[in-house]
Amino acid sequence: MINNRIKNAIYTVVLLLSIFLVHQCRNQNQPESETKLIAVTGKTMGTYYSIKYLDSLDRNFKPIIDSTLEVFNQSLSTYIPDSEISIFNRNDSLTFNLPFFYPVLKRSEEIFAKTNGAFDPTVMPLVRLWGFGPDKKSEVDSAIISETLTKVGFDKITYNQDYIKKLTKGVELDFSAIAKGYGVDVISDLLSKNGINNYLVEIGGEVRVNGLNHEGQAWSIGIDKPEENTSQAKKMSAIVQLSNKAMATSGNYRNFYVKDGIKYAHTISPKTGYPIFHKLLSASVISDNCMSADAYATSFMVSGLETSKQIAEKEGLEVILIYSDDEGNYHTYISPSLESKIKLIN
Repeated sequence: MINNRIKNAIYTVVLLLSIFLVHQCRNQNQPESETKLIAVTGKTMGTYYSIKYLDSLDRNFKPIIDSTLEVFNQSLSTYIPDSEISIFNRNDSLTFNLPFFYPVLKRSEEIFAKTNGAFDPTVMPLVRLWGFGPDKKSEVDSAIISETLTKVGFDKITYNQDYIKKLTKGVELDFSAIAKGYGVDVISDLLSKNGINNYLVEIGGEVRVNGLNHEGQAWSIGIDKPEENTSQAKKMSAIVQLSNKAMATSGNYRNFYVKDGIKYAHTISPKTGYPIFHKLLSASVISDNCMSADAYATSFMVSGLETSKQIAEKEGLEVILIYSDDEGNYHTYISPSLESKIKLIN
């Protein structure tokens, strides 16, 4: 049964959609005024969103954006105790009531296969073990890691478009490495369905753009420097010009903790069970949709520099990979097709 909170959220979205459709019909025969740049911001998924779009009707989509994201989180957030994913993680199976779980699960398995298991949302037991999930970190040793790895892998679950079931007790899912990108796609599609052709949607640094900005130019998207502390003036390492594309960036340079003098990164290898230690500092991936870009960016932080370059070329992805050499100097690999669209900042 769908609980009242989910029902109310769904009804709110349906009501707001109806209001917008009526508003559109009333304005169809009105003369088009000068196109306006509209910006809305808010909070979601433990971070912030920023959306810009051009609309001659001067519509404010913030109410429906917030309601849509509320329902989205009610499906996929591990920080909401009665979300669909939280209910599944506590139980043996789940029947989907909301439209978000199955698409992200299906795409996750596809990218799992394309990255040889480097992207794997069943990594949640390891995330909890290392203290990067909702729980506090616990003591970790090789025996505990080996036991936890028996709960990781797509062969531990079965699913179809209606439900998901565990084949191994203790399996848990975590879509945090793909959810922000997926949310960007959901809101982008919402704008497109309402006749918005020029927009930028950003959630927690993951971005999708369509058309052109208010100056008639491609949208400018910044890539952060892979450093723990950067001043605002020196925050960006590069600026990319994009249109009709999505970009997501993953890195280990801010989300970590230090124990006994050792820095533990938040990217956990679903193969070894340990946090990643290699010289790839940041992976930015450009794709047609942000869900894929987000997942590939995370997988590249697991795979490392050379494997990431090979996968990107095979899958037709454009990438910006920032890595360090043995002396600690930064270097940047840029896909050849992207070189004319990017400006590096010293």
